[in-house]
Parts: sequence; structure tokens; C-alpha cells
Amino acid sequence: MLANFILFQIGWFACVLGGANDRPWLGTGIAVAIVAWHVGRAPRPGPEMTLVLLSGGIGAVADSVPVAADWVRYASGTIVPGTAPVWLVAMWMLFATTLNVSLRWLRRYTFAAIALGAIGGPLAYWGGARLGAMEFVAPVAATAALAIGWAVLTPLLVRLARRFDGYAPVVASGAATPARHA
Repeated sequence: MLANFILFQIGWFACVLGGANDRPWLGTGIAVAIVAWHVGRAPRPGPEMTLVLLSGGIGAVADSVPVAADWVRYASGTIVPGTAPVWLVAMWMLFATTLNVSLRWLRRYTFAAIALGAIGGPLAYWGGARLGAMEFVAPVAATAALAIGWAVLTPLLVRLARRFDGYAPVVASGAATPARHA
């Protein structure tokens, strides 16, 4: 569980600093490597990869809304104008790697998932802005949209993680085998 948390932090900083320093593919590559390692260690990699890809798709759409509304601008990594940069989508995929490991406890606490999303989501973006990866053009609107979006999407992603749990114990010969955790 500790390795999962540490690798997420490494990936987060790699993506943000890569985006801030006009090297979006560097952070994206590190995030993809971490995701690949995580999925490769999963007792059931198929469902875990499905979760990662769903999270990336959800994140691409969610983070394109404030860009299209011109509430935020990213320093680099945007492939299609008006959409989220590639490194930010990679971060959503990276976030998915925590849902069945270090953030697994959120399954029991829906309100905590809502609160974590509503508070932690915008704080992460403000951290990214402080590091130069983005700027808030309309800070109040963007922060409100991020808080609402993450408050809704965090519990949704937790539910998806329950459905696509590649780290759930594998049942073999009628006995449960403990899952390896990233």
C-alpha cells in the first residue's frame, strides 16, 4: 500500500513538472510506466486495466470542460485545442491505480469520497498552478467546477473500482488467495 501511494506521488509530480517545463511527454511516460507496473502486478490485470482506461476517459472529458470554458489554461501537452493536456489524462489513469489499493478504504465511506474529491481535487490543481503547469483564468468558476466535478466523480470512480477490481482476492480451488498490493 505504501509503494502505491509513493508511486502515485512520484507520477503526480512528474506529470505536473513535465507539463510546467514544456516536457509533457516525460511526465506522461513516467505515469504510463507506473500504471503498467501496477496493472502488471494485479492478480487480475484485465479488470484493473479497464478501470484505468475508464478513469482516463472520464478525466479527459471532465478536465476538458474548464479548458473549453476558458477557466483554466495549461502550460503544455494539449494535443487538441480546448481539451485537457495528455499529462493530465495520464494523471487520471494514475489516480485509478490508487482506488483498489491505497484508497480502497473509501468504499466504506461515501461521504469521505465526496469530501476528499471536493477538497482534494481543487487543491491538487492549485498545487499544479503553483508549480507552473497551469493557470486559473477564472479562479472562482474553475475552483467551483473542480470541487463539484471531483465531489461527483470520486465516489463514481470508487464504485467503478469495486466493479473492476484487479486486486480483489483471487479464488482458486475454493480458497481465497491474498492479493498482491502495489
